[in-house]
Amino acid sequence: MRVAIALGSNLEDRLFLLREARDRIRRLHDIEAPFLCSKVYETRPVDCPPGSPSFLNAVIEFSTSLPPFDLLAITQRWESDLGRPPDHSFHAPRTMDFDLLYYGSLRISHYSLTLPHPRISGRLFVLTPLCDINPLLTLAGEDRTISELRDNIGETQLNDICFHSYI
Repeated sequence: MRVAIALGSNLEDRLFLLREARDRIRRLHDIEAPFLCSKVYETRPVDCPPGSPSFLNAVIEFSTSLPPFDLLAITQRWESDLGRPPDHSFHAPRTMDFDLLYYGSLRISHYSLTLPHPRISGRLFVLTPLCDINPLLTLAGEDRTISELRDNIGETQLNDICFHSYI
């Protein structure tokens, strides 16, 4: 199944942490399909406490046979391994954040996991890197492509994101 995960870090060595996250995800990847990784973007924090540092964000799309809730459990364990406390306040600065964006065309509405991610369409820091790797994707329950969703965000948010580097 094709899966996408958004990565974000705004504490410590952000680029190192994104690379570590990418390497961990690569170990779950079915090597017969492409492993796609976006550019890294530096973005202003969204809905975070005042004074929060800028984020580095990227998106990875890969193939896996893991069930969605198993993948969620693994990524939550990795967040902890990479220095994110298990009991953190909502939108607090973080060493690493893994957000499952979609799992093929699967739709899940559960208290611990909603797929596709319910806030993709309003998050430029997710849509921009996702456009790097899959701009023509249409998510389950959506009638516009990722690039169309990104284009609808508006000019004001475009100043909040800039290309940084590759991971």
